[in-house]
Amino acid sequence: MSNAAKFILLFLLFCIGIYMSLFFGGSESLNFSDLSADFIFYQIRLPKTITAILAGAALSVSGLILQVIFRNPLAGPYVLGISSGASLAVALSVMAGSGLHFLPGFFWAKAYTVLSSIVGSFAMTILILSIAVRVKKNVILLLIGLMISQICGALQTVIEYFAEPESLKNFVLWSMGSMSTTNLQDIPLLAGSTLIVLGLLLFFIKPLNAFLLGQLYAQNLGVSVKQKRFWLILISSSLTGIITAYCGPIAFVGIAVPILSRMLFQVSKQQVHLAACLFLGPILLLFADAFAHSLIKHMALPINMITTFIGAPLVIYLMFKNKQW
Repeated sequence: MSNAAKFILLFLLFCIGIYMSLFFGGSESLNFSDLSADFIFYQIRLPKTITAILAGAALSVSGLILQVIFRNPLAGPYVLGISSGASLAVALSVMAGSGLHFLPGFFWAKAYTVLSSIVGSFAMTILILSIAVRVKKNVILLLIGLMISQICGALQTVIEYFAEPESLKNFVLWSMGSMSTTNLQDIPLLAGSTLIVLGLLLFFIKPLNAFLLGQLYAQNLGVSVKQKRFWLILISSSLTGIITAYCGPIAFVGIAVPILSRMLFQVSKQQVHLAACLFLGPILLLFADAFAHSLIKHMALPINMITTFIGAPLVIYLMFKNKQW
C-alpha cells in the first residue's frame, strides 16, 4: 500500500473516530435531528472531541520529538519528568491545602488545577533545559529526567499520605486523565496554545532528520546540536504541559503512536511521521474516549485505563516485531 493510500485510510479512521466520540461517546447516543439545540452535544460532546484531537496530536508529536532526539523508542512525553512536575504541583494545590491545613478550599476550582499543572510543567521544563545545556550525552539527560521523575513521585506520595480522603479522591480522579473536563470556554486557549507550539516545530524539521542519524552526523551537517536540542525539548515539554494541565496525565499515547508511525511509514523523513502522528494520536484518543464512555452504561471508565490496555500491548508487539530499534 502506498503512503498516500495509508494517509487516506488514516483520514477515514479519523472521521469515524470523530463521529463515534460525538454521537456515541457518552451514556446516551445522539442523532443528527437533535443537534439544533442539544446541550449535551454542544457543551459536553463537542469540547470533549476537540480536546481528544488536540491531546492526541500534541502527545504524539511530543513523543516523536523525544524518540528522535534520544534515538530510543521508549522515550515518551513523561520520561523527562515533565508530567511528574505537573502532578506534583497539582498534588500540592489540591491536597496540601486540606491535608496540611493551609489555604483550605482555595485551590478547589478548576482554574487553580490547570494553573498549578502549567506551573509545575514549566518549572520542570526549565530545570531539564538548564541541565540539557550542561550535559552532552542524551542518555545521561534521559537518566537524569527519570531520576527527577522518581523524586517528584516520592514527594507526591508524602503529600498523598497526609491528604484528607476527599482531596485525595479528587487528585486520583485527575491523575486518571479525562477528555471531559474541558468546556467551550476552555477550547480557544487550549487550541490556540497547542497549535502555536505545533506550528513552531515546522522550523525544526531539518534538525529532527539530522538527529535521527546521531549527534555527530548532525554536527557534520552544520546543526547546532545543543541549541536545537534545547528548543526541541522546550517544544515537547510545552505540548506535554499544556495537555496535562487540561486533561491530566495520559499514558502511552506519546510512546505508542510514534512507534506505530514508523511501522506504517518506513521512511526517514520526519515530516511524514509528523503528519502521521497528527492523525494517529487523535484516532487513538477518539476511539479510546468513545469506548471509555460506552463500554459500561451510565459510567465513564478512566481514559488511562483504555490507553494502557491499547498502548502497552501495542508497544510490546511492535518492539518484538521491529528489530531496527
